[in-house]
Amino acid sequence: MDMSKTRIARFKLGQVVRHRLFPFRGVIFDIDPEFNNTEEWYQSIPAEVRPNKDQPFYHLFAENAESEYIAYVSEQNLLPDTSGEPVRHPQVDEVFEQDDKGSYRPRNSLLN
Repeated sequence: MDMSKTRIARFKLGQVVRHRLFPFRGVIFDIDPEFNNTEEWYQSIPAEVRPNKDQPFYHLFAENAESEYIAYVSEQNLLPDTSGEPVRHPQVDEVFEQDDKGSYRPRNSLLN
């Protein structure tokens, strides 16, 4: 892999973000320096909003109005979530602890 191409991720583990196009938000729990999912998954994204593969992709403990789930989102489609609202996804508390400012920090025991 050509390291000179690897972009520095704009967002970090534990950061709360929201999707630029769709009504959901979440906490980042893993980051891929570039697309690392199946071609089938990639092709399932409507062509007009399909992101480039050569950018960081983020794994989120995500939530929308109806449910909680895992999302995989390109950097170009994420914005910082500044609402200050806690994320209700049940796995957030397993992986992160919240500090007094509402930020999420990885619980050291789980992340390598």
